[in-house]
Amino acid sequence: MGLKRIVPCLDMKNGKVVKGVQFVGLKELGDPIELAKKYSDAGADELVLLDIAATDEARQTKLDLVKKIKRVISIPLIVGGGIRSLSDIEAVLVAGADKVSIGSAAINQPDLINDAVAKFGSAKLAIAIDAKKTDQIWSVMAQGGKKATNRNAVEWAQEVEARGAGEILLTSMDRDGVKSGYDLELTKVIVDSVSIPVIASGGVGSPGDFVDLFKQTNASAGLAASIFHEDTYSITDVKQICRDNGVKMRET
Repeated sequence: MGLKRIVPCLDMKNGKVVKGVQFVGLKELGDPIELAKKYSDAGADELVLLDIAATDEARQTKLDLVKKIKRVISIPLIVGGGIRSLSDIEAVLVAGADKVSIGSAAINQPDLINDAVAKFGSAKLAIAIDAKKTDQIWSVMAQGGKKATNRNAVEWAQEVEARGAGEILLTSMDRDGVKSGYDLELTKVIVDSVSIPVIASGGVGSPGDFVDLFKQTNASAGLAASIFHEDTYSITDVKQICRDNGVKMRET
């Protein structure tokens, strides 16, 4: 799938970047605008901004924040959270997002994927899939991991591709914030079941986890939050270690 990407993620709540473990126990980790600029300057390939409270609070992503972040970065911005309609998607794109990520809305109204692709193009739409393993299968979770669905993650990934989505943002809920490495089994199953790019998320604790991801699966990108927010490792560190291990990285 070509050159690999490193993608920091800003999970937002109450105007601050937060991070928890398996979507709970959130703690504040910084200012989104400052962190966005830091990661852009450090060579990140893309940046994800997720307003994780928007769906629960039945509101749209804060567009003023999208505009402010876009002004201080020079890399593509993916925005998600509380996006439920074509007008929401359009508003986020107009505010400066390069791509829009939808999760719960796509589950609740799958035709929104087709409609969004028809209006904005597949390159503008990423589908967020939060997966949790239950009874030896990966199930899709909705509403920030709070609500179980009856959807099989592999089948859902294939359906969103068939409906025209340009990319999948795949999060392992079992690994989220645990820092024990990506769920390579889940990632490989999803990546091998579709032909569109997959951004893998959940579980990064060291640069070696990115190496394992890229050498053992065909994921297009690795997303991480904690190790970057906590300054455990830099994006430069991660990219260099990946290159040292034979992974071909995108140059920014």
